[in-house]
Amino acid sequence: MTSSYRPEIIQSAFVDFIGSRLQPFWSLTAPKLRLIGRHALSEELIALQFEVNRAFRQRASDAHGGWHGGQHINLTIPIDGIYHQRSYSLIGLPQQTLCWSEPSHSKTVIKSLRRQRHTVTIALKPQGLVSNYLTQHAAIGTIFTSSVPSGDFTLQQAVLSSQARLSDNPPALAKLTFSSQTPLLLIAGGSGITPMLGLINQALQHQRPVTLVHYNRGSVLESYWQLLADEHASFNYHLINTEDPASYLADSRHLQASSLLALNLPLLATQIFACGSPALIAGLYKAVDEIEAGLKLSEDLNLLGDLQSVANSKLDLRHSLRDNIIIERFGTALAAQAVDAMGKQSDIQTHTVYLRSRQQQFSSNGTLLLAAEQAGIRLNYGCRQGICQLCRCNKVSGVVKNIQTGKLSSDGYDSIQTCLSVAMSDVVLDI
Repeated sequence: MTSSYRPEIIQSAFVDFIGSRLQPFWSLTAPKLRLIGRHALSEELIALQFEVNRAFRQRASDAHGGWHGGQHINLTIPIDGIYHQRSYSLIGLPQQTLCWSEPSHSKTVIKSLRRQRHTVTIALKPQGLVSNYLTQHAAIGTIFTSSVPSGDFTLQQAVLSSQARLSDNPPALAKLTFSSQTPLLLIAGGSGITPMLGLINQALQHQRPVTLVHYNRGSVLESYWQLLADEHASFNYHLINTEDPASYLADSRHLQASSLLALNLPLLATQIFACGSPALIAGLYKAVDEIEAGLKLSEDLNLLGDLQSVANSKLDLRHSLRDNIIIERFGTALAAQAVDAMGKQSDIQTHTVYLRSRQQQFSSNGTLLLAAEQAGIRLNYGCRQGICQLCRCNKVSGVVKNIQTGKLSSDGYDSIQTCLSVAMSDVVLDI
């Protein structure tokens, strides 16, 4: 006997609707956060601590077993009847004491740890409409709708990306793939330090060598970094105060090739994470391009570390220093110098973009999102900066170039962001 469809007697959405009227923080399905505290990390950086509801805990645990260092949440903030959505990096890891906890008071730490099992924390600068509201005006106890933690700015993503490259490269390149013990270089600018907190702690838990370089006006968490350096011999840090020449790397207040070389790291064998302004990211890509252009395998063995056997075999340098970089960027727009660093636009010709589900098409010689809007076609978007992921869609065929990283996609099925992608051939999108 075949079974027929049996609708739910009581819909979960109805239960949520009634429950939210009785207790706004309660929900079967919707992750929610309740503001419970503010902490000043520096003169410019404020940490906000939130209690999470049961739906957040269950969904985060089911999807990720918690979350990974470097991930973020999308927070929905109502201000004067208008809903704003912003993406914020999470500080620390699940069940981990936060950096302002007093290590000398064990009872305080234990109490803080128990409480933080059901909390998440973000850090932000009090600037702009939403950030000013969260840091200065939102009342303690205010409830916000949130996403569960997500994002690819993680140690796990670095290993996956390395394995994906290996499948397309000759066997000799196997020695250049990243393992769980690969050295890490973390480069941050300003509030781009926030996702690094979780990354650093997760890496040190697995005894990985970590070097932090932070460019900022003034010092942030200097005593905390020193505490980590005292506890972990594999952790080194360089705090670059852009107003103090004594703190500069290679006598430069900006990130340059000489700055990276001054770190004395085996760059080809180092995974690089970077988070900061478009100018910082542009400087990083320009620096690695300059290093790679001048790299001679027979002479610059210090850049290869323990890969001398690879150097002696005259390895085909299809492995690029750019492949070592994973970025998380913020800012109001893509800076012109960032586009230059990722690759000149002169190699981008006009191509046709097909929207398969809508049976529409348009011509594009810029980002897919902008080209669609110029053709009168509306696509989903949010921040237009590559942060919020609301413009992400599936590419069925064709090659696109990411103007943020300069990398080309495969010719087949892929997940892309239309605000960052330009067509390098005719493209079919599953939209």
